[in-house]
Formats: sequence, structure tokens, C-alpha cells
Amino acid sequence: MVLAVKVCIVGASGKLGRYMVRHALERGHEVVGVCRAKSVAKLDAFKGRIQIFPGATNDREVIRRAVQGCDGVLTVLVPWGHQQYATGTAQAVLDLAAPGARLVFSCGWHISRDGQDVYPRSLLLQASIFRWVTRLIPFADLADQEEACRRVFASDRRWTVVRGSDLEEGPSEGLPVWRRHVGDPVLASNRTRRIDFARLMVEALANDALLHEAPAIVGCRTKSALAAAGL
Repeated sequence: MVLAVKVCIVGASGKLGRYMVRHALERGHEVVGVCRAKSVAKLDAFKGRIQIFPGATNDREVIRRAVQGCDGVLTVLVPWGHQQYATGTAQAVLDLAAPGARLVFSCGWHISRDGQDVYPRSLLLQASIFRWVTRLIPFADLADQEEACRRVFASDRRWTVVRGSDLEEGPSEGLPVWRRHVGDPVLASNRTRRIDFARLMVEALANDALLHEAPAIVGCRTKSALAAAGL
């Protein structure tokens, strides 16, 4: 049985965020959401069931009000722009969440906690192209997300950083499989259903085995996960 808690979802209006809202409500949690004012309408499906704090997720006053009294905070680290948006968001959550709160952050495989990840060439090329494009058109900044995660890793808060593989839509396949390092054969399929990524984020609130871990995940029904399970 999962005890009902109060959960703040930072970045609630995005695709991953909306799935997290759904999973949290299904578990009986009280849900607070933070999203940009122009995106509030994306949460209309949950009207009357969640409290919404409109504003930028790196706005410390918005975060201060939203996380008040929350037992857990689920944060989507989005590296938009070149104004340290993800870093500001992470730092606000680290600074302002209640003492003892469970903090769970989302990012991609490109984040490495200890430098021991072994990336496929396709991912390295993809990241290289993305960095080059965003230098020309500064709509995002991977270095910002990397700095945000460095601050989380250095924190003594009760954190988890969930590192997602390539995401796809579709019905749930079940809780994703995870490993400490990219390069483990079980992760080779590099695919996870977005709905299941969100599910692991919510499940992490009550899973102390994930404390101070940066799990890299893959769908439990992917070819590589099934092969690792001997199926």
C-alpha cells in the first residue's frame, strides 16, 4: 500500500508532467503543479483535482509557494534557452523544498554522474549535432541541464535523477528497467514509453533503493530488457 502524500510536480503541463500528474492522482496523492501561465490550459483535464501555481519553473517565489508542505517534488529539468533555466529550477527546488522531502528529477541519458557511462556512437553524434545547432539558434542548452544535475549530485538532499532513453508514446508496458551506467547491455534498445518514465518518477517517491542514484532506464518490454531477463 502506498501512503498518500502531497506532491509538487514542476513542469506539470508538459507531456511527461501530465503523465506524472495522472500517476500521482491514481495513487491518491494530493497534487500541486507548476507550469508557465500560458500552459495552464493543458492541465484542464485535471481541473478541480490539482492546485496550479502558474509561473516560470526557475522563479524562486513560485517554487517557494508551490513546494510548501510537500512530501515530494518531481521536477522536469528542461534546458530551454541560454539563461540557465534548468539550473535555476533545480537550485530553487534544492533550496526551498521542505527538509526531508523526496526530490526526483528527470533528464536524458547524456547526463553522467561519474563519467563511467559508455555511450553509443549514435547518441554521441546526436548530442554533438544538438549542441552545434543550439549555438547557432539558442533555443536550448545541454550544458545548463548538466550543471543542474551537478548541483543535484552535490546536494545532501534526498534526491534521485532519472535518466530517460529515447521516449515514445503508447500504452504502458510496465515499470522500466534501470542500470547505473549507460552501456549496460540491458539498456541497448534505448527506448522507453513516456507514460512509464513518468510512472518510475512517481514510484521513486517511495523507493529508497533509488536514493542518491541516477538510474538510466529502458522499457521493460524492449528487446534488450527481455534478452537480459532470459525471455
